[in-house]
Amino acid sequence: MTQELQDAVFMKACRGEPTPYTPIWLNRQAGRYMKEYHEVKGETPSLDFFKTPHLAAQVTCDAQRILGVDAAILFADLLPILEPLGFDLDYIAGFGPSISNPVRTLTQIDAITTPPAQESMPYIVEAIQLIRRELPSNIPLIGFAGAPFTLASYAIEGQGSRNYTHVKKLMYSHPDAWHQLMSKISDAVIDYVQVQIAAGVQAMQLFDSWVGALGVSEYQRFVLPHSSRVIKAIQGTVPIIHFGTGNPALLPDMATCGAEVMALDWRAPLKSTWDALGVRAVQGNLDPIALLAEERAVLGEAERLLLEVGQKPGHIFNLGHGIIPETPVAHVKSLVRFVQERSSEIRS
Repeated sequence: MTQELQDAVFMKACRGEPTPYTPIWLNRQAGRYMKEYHEVKGETPSLDFFKTPHLAAQVTCDAQRILGVDAAILFADLLPILEPLGFDLDYIAGFGPSISNPVRTLTQIDAITTPPAQESMPYIVEAIQLIRRELPSNIPLIGFAGAPFTLASYAIEGQGSRNYTHVKKLMYSHPDAWHQLMSKISDAVIDYVQVQIAAGVQAMQLFDSWVGALGVSEYQRFVLPHSSRVIKAIQGTVPIIHFGTGNPALLPDMATCGAEVMALDWRAPLKSTWDALGVRAVQGNLDPIALLAEERAVLGEAERLLLEVGQKPGHIFNLGHGIIPETPVAHVKSLVRFVQERSSEIRS
């Protein structure tokens, strides 16, 4: 990594070092709310879009340039990693991701194999290399992967779920099989993120989008050992951001996994949670739906969070989840400028 990237405000914040202003990037900053995204995607099916390196690279770099954010994040999706494991994945218009052969039996779990990501997902390497060449030399690139629980949940349910019936049935009824599945998925995630790091990302975010469906005891027994193993496998290579949504009661256990940055959704109070966790850096945590409010209200919410943190180093401003398609681009641009300028005043 170059010295220029090491000294980037985002990288310094990940290390808990003082910065002249609060760095900001946004979950799903390259997405359907941007006309430029639609111009690049056109009629390309979603799965093909994720797998076409020059398209993924373009929307990644476009979003960083248009918004002026302090980091780019690889444009990809959580689920294509499941394809090499034998799952038939598709993205259905108006419905979302769908797996036509979800795992429901112990025999299916036994049959899962984990081929090397370098061979089964070469498009990720190419996309990262293209992005790194096109990004400004002082803008870090964040890689990402789904956490084992969220990936296992999709693999079992086959689609989005409200009650996670099949997941919890397997978890409670056949804990050994559950841990076998989680171990295989964890192996795949470790390999995948290591490939991204070798290809040139400067940080890594682990998304546990569905983990809020669990209670603390379930998390400790069925998830914590696997998430911890993934994070420990890449510790010391690049900063790791650990992001889960839906249940702030899980955060103390999630923090023990060892990520440098804990990302909080909007349900957790930012400063008091940061203090309680005792971690070096935090990311978050504006409610993404707040971006649909009047612009003055958006900036008011941003100022509230900035004042709550004050001059404490190690804060990375972000949303508590991803930007939704209805979001006005003008509000996102205003938020980015406001956070950078107002936090500079607060820190001066």
